[in-house]
Amino acid sequence: MHEDIFKILVTEQQLRDKVAELGERITQDYRDKNLLLLGTLKGAVPFIGDLARAINLPLEIDYMAISSYGNRTQSSGVVRIMKDLEGPIDQKDVLIVEDIIDSGHTLHYQMDVLRQRKPMSLRVCTLLDKERERVKPVIPDYVGFRIPDHFVVGYGLDYAQRYRNLPYIGILKPTVYEDDTERPEARHQSPLEE
Repeated sequence: MHEDIFKILVTEQQLRDKVAELGERITQDYRDKNLLLLGTLKGAVPFIGDLARAINLPLEIDYMAISSYGNRTQSSGVVRIMKDLEGPIDQKDVLIVEDIIDSGHTLHYQMDVLRQRKPMSLRVCTLLDKERERVKPVIPDYVGFRIPDHFVVGYGLDYAQRYRNLPYIGILKPTVYEDDTERPEARHQSPLEE
């Protein structure tokens, strides 16, 4: 698995330090608020777990699964909610926790859906913000790392459902995915979705 990584972009220690820093900022910003961390499945799972432990406040956690990619590496343009929230959010201060923001397409749709449910507030915390032109305008409130436009995996980010368990963020060698782009199971969902 590690031999498929061209270069480590964010080390395990850098991830720990950044999560602690974000947790401290969110703790300050959300004092006396009814905080709901909203994770995007599956890529944000490691990040939201670590982030929740770094926030020194009472909070709730819920998840949504949203897709615009199906079994392809390019967006179909059609966004679907695969798993919705467990309950209402009209009395909650919602903080969407993303693994990565890429085109902004799916996150923009998710935010529109959530705004219609009238949360007390709605903000975004992303671990990675990819430096590229957005398809939809999305500006995160909290950013862990700004990264170049590369194919990244690890710490929840996958390629064909693999590499999520790497303890760092790495650039995947192109030879791993170049021949697989036509196979339905060989998708790179998380980094491309957002």
